[in-house]
Amino acid sequence: MKRIIIIVLSVLLGAFVLIQLIPYGHQHTNPPVVQEPQWDSPQTRELAQRACFDCHSNEVVWPWYSNIAPVSWLVQRDVDEGRRYLNFSDWGRVREANEIPEAIQRGYMPPAKFLIMHPDAKLDQVEKDALVNGLQATIRGQ
Repeated sequence: MKRIIIIVLSVLLGAFVLIQLIPYGHQHTNPPVVQEPQWDSPQTRELAQRACFDCHSNEVVWPWYSNIAPVSWLVQRDVDEGRRYLNFSDWGRVREANEIPEAIQRGYMPPAKFLIMHPDAKLDQVEKDALVNGLQATIRGQ
């Protein structure tokens, strides 16, 4: 029985080491900021930066675990998808800006799985209301 456990652990360790060689999720890039929205206030930008920028901007802070597969694959996929849908650093490409405040109001953003590892992104109700109102004013001002 002990021999089987050692073999299983060795295979798992070997697989873990091998998946580190898969390049996806290891080359973290932050392209240059092209165009940010004309924020209605510094507070709106600060709240958006805290709660949204790590998936929805070109100013992602890549945590240490984003270099370790298979977590690196999930983080890279989330950032790629987040930037594709909404990128505060490339505001000229944003199509459905009016959906942003609603997603925050309904609690879809930031997603719960993100908040587990980024507790500082969690907004209390006052902050959430300020962000929603600020984003609505920012969008109207564009």
